[in-house]
Amino acid sequence: MHFITSRRNARTARTVRAAAVALAVTVPCVTLAEVAQATAPQAKAQTAASAPQSARVHAGHLVDLPVRGGTATVDTATLRVTARTPKGEVELSAPAATAPGKAGKVTVTADGARWTYPGSGLAVTARSEQGRLVVSVKSTGAADRTLSWPVTGTDRAASAVQLPRGEGLSIPVGDAFWNSDRAQLVNSELDMSSALTMPLWGHTLGGRGVSYLVPTDIGTSLRSVSDHGRLRTTATHRFSRGEGTTDYTVTFALTDGSPVAPAVDYRAWLEQHGQLGSLRAKIDAVPATKKLLGAFHAYTWGDARTAEGMKKLRALGVDRMWLGYDADDTPMDAAAVAAAKKAGYLVGPYDSFANGQDPKSSDAPTSAWPDKVYPDFCVQGADGKPVPGFHDRGCYLSSEAFEKAEPTRHYLADRTKKMTANGADSYFLDVDAAGELFRDHSDAHPMDQSRDRANRLARMQRLSGKNRLVLGSESAGAWSNQVLAFDHGSGTPVVDGLWKAQRDKEKWGGYTPAKAPGIFFKPAELPADVAKAMYDPAYRVPLFETALHDSLVNTERWELSYDKLPQQKTTRALLAMLYNTPLNFVLDGTSIQERGSELAALQKYFKPLHEAAGTQAMTGFRTLNADRTVQRTVFGDGTLTVTANFGTKAHGGLPGGCVDAKLSGDKKPRRLCPADVNR
Repeated sequence: MHFITSRRNARTARTVRAAAVALAVTVPCVTLAEVAQATAPQAKAQTAASAPQSARVHAGHLVDLPVRGGTATVDTATLRVTARTPKGEVELSAPAATAPGKAGKVTVTADGARWTYPGSGLAVTARSEQGRLVVSVKSTGAADRTLSWPVTGTDRAASAVQLPRGEGLSIPVGDAFWNSDRAQLVNSELDMSSALTMPLWGHTLGGRGVSYLVPTDIGTSLRSVSDHGRLRTTATHRFSRGEGTTDYTVTFALTDGSPVAPAVDYRAWLEQHGQLGSLRAKIDAVPATKKLLGAFHAYTWGDARTAEGMKKLRALGVDRMWLGYDADDTPMDAAAVAAAKKAGYLVGPYDSFANGQDPKSSDAPTSAWPDKVYPDFCVQGADGKPVPGFHDRGCYLSSEAFEKAEPTRHYLADRTKKMTANGADSYFLDVDAAGELFRDHSDAHPMDQSRDRANRLARMQRLSGKNRLVLGSESAGAWSNQVLAFDHGSGTPVVDGLWKAQRDKEKWGGYTPAKAPGIFFKPAELPADVAKAMYDPAYRVPLFETALHDSLVNTERWELSYDKLPQQKTTRALLAMLYNTPLNFVLDGTSIQERGSELAALQKYFKPLHEAAGTQAMTGFRTLNADRTVQRTVFGDGTLTVTANFGTKAHGGLPGGCVDAKLSGDKKPRRLCPADVNR
């Protein structure tokens, strides 16, 4: 993967930089109303509340609709949204930042109301559905336009904002760090289809909250600003016929105010719409998927790719791993793969269907394609020129071009067959699920971003279908949760400063030596602000796991191995155990010999916990002390309870820097203090 991280960082940095991805959220010092009440049981309650609800119009421009927990009111004159609850009125959205114009007459329908803004060519419907307020806006005009709405966090009771950057963060709206330039959050815009792992955000409003979901995430961005030292957020949707984004839908739901409530709401929405995957079902379809349970993940180099390397790793007591290797001139051979399988490991190559270069000069095997895939399959921009690929090498390849050719030319199927000829039973397909979608202006294979996403889902489904491969991808967006078994990256709340740090080859490491490149193996130190934004546990909340823990296995970015960031090792280990997610490693012969015992000890602790709860939903999350350094999670119906102490002082008998995990039936917790293992 010599150039993989470099090009990923360039691509991700462009996406993240354009969106200035630097969100986070502090967990309010509240005890959550155990999320167990808001998973399957709540989904059933929401289904029961799904009958059409009629609207009430008053004052000519105010539309009332019942929602769970109160009554929502939409002011058609401004698009301001409020809700009356037993605890009083709350503002769910201030008036639209871009005025839609004068509203036409409101018409009450069987399930809500509709009206138009003739001057701007927008038609709006509002209805109650599954306990939520659902507002849909359609552009009826030919010209492109934007709508900046809803405008959220404006209620005086707003205390925190939740955003799914990576695993998830919760930021106090008045937090000085996140209101400063150091956090790279204010005045940033996040593309909801690529810079966020889920199309949602939320606010805590004292002892209650609100969840916002955007099913039409393509064409929508989320902007954060600091207003007199308080964070607020505004969504902006770009209506474009050419881009296929003429429809915009936002749902509003009143919540209990917990920092994971938006993810609970989103999980219920996915389930209600048949879009929630199941890891158990994936195991049934591809039995090798079961090997993910209890497994850590690692990319291999040098001697770690050999049969002898597999035997040494197994001899340490490591009996579950996902092992990946680069598509270079020294992949794992059949003997190494056989040894890995015998040890109980999954093995998969790295591949990418996204980049094409001239085969005569390509600098990566994955970018060399047969026939005239390059340049005929290049995505074309509006200027008719190929869209430059990673690090401006070659071009991005059109998923539509591949889909058109695949029934007769089998480029993708042939590539996969070649890559797994050594017996590999897993596959890592870079980029496909990461959300960087394209519009292709080519006359031969035109597509918009929605079509690009559909094509990616189709080809990932072919790879991961019954009796196929255990499929993973990079920094998976939630929209891909049904076709993936695992992902590398959605557990990491990246900030732009990370890419800057990685560009410093002297401190971070370069691409030598070939068998153990420093960029992966050399220990490095994150800048203080980057470390605070990414790993301060006071801001971290498990949004992704709350929504999708039992759908796919989620890890951190693979180039941020466990040993790469020594100062964060204890925090990262505690987060992994708290969230019941694997740690990532990079391995060569030397690291197996020198640090293999540490990996083995951590995996031994993790394995029974993940085997028991890896296919269970995360059903509870709460903070147990005022500074939010002690946190607890629950999985299933009490199958697993984990308590982590990120602080320096003991709490309830749990020392700082340690974690207690208790499986149902255990008489006492199982304790891990990572610093003791790390020595």
